[in-house]
Amino acid sequence: MHKAETPGGEQADEENGVDHVFLDLERELAVFYRRARGIAADMARQVDPGLEPGAYALLAQLEGAGRRATELAGYFNIGKATVSRQLHALEELGLVDREPDPDDGRAALVRLTEEGRRRVLSVRRARHAEYVQQLAGWDPAEVAELARLLGRFNELNAGGGGRR
Repeated sequence: MHKAETPGGEQADEENGVDHVFLDLERELAVFYRRARGIAADMARQVDPGLEPGAYALLAQLEGAGRRATELAGYFNIGKATVSRQLHALEELGLVDREPDPDDGRAALVRLTEEGRRRVLSVRRARHAEYVQQLAGWDPAEVAELARLLGRFNELNAGGGGRR
């Protein structure tokens, strides 16, 4: 296999045109996603032992104002049926409720109940303490840069541009 240097100095595989920087990125993202799923599952269990991992992300997204279910589905780039099922489970646990949308009486806004808010805050505080401990050796500017880059990366698929 022949390797050639790209204009940026990276090694590229001439046979298939794969840029090794992107292979490294793919590998690291695969590890990150796998670990993130585990963290999400743990956080969901802390809220309620039977909660699906993806439901915690919905709860966290509802911390501010109420949101429509379709808006949540678009934000997370997941199907409406998945969001509906998870919201139903959260309602059954008393963690969210629905109220009429003041802008459109036909629609409903989902919002955290006081119990939901209490549980999300508790889990968030515990996770925050873990991040502080894990990243204690990092310069705060590095943590800020990581957050900025992850935010920029997450914007790439904002608005439902990927798979469902």
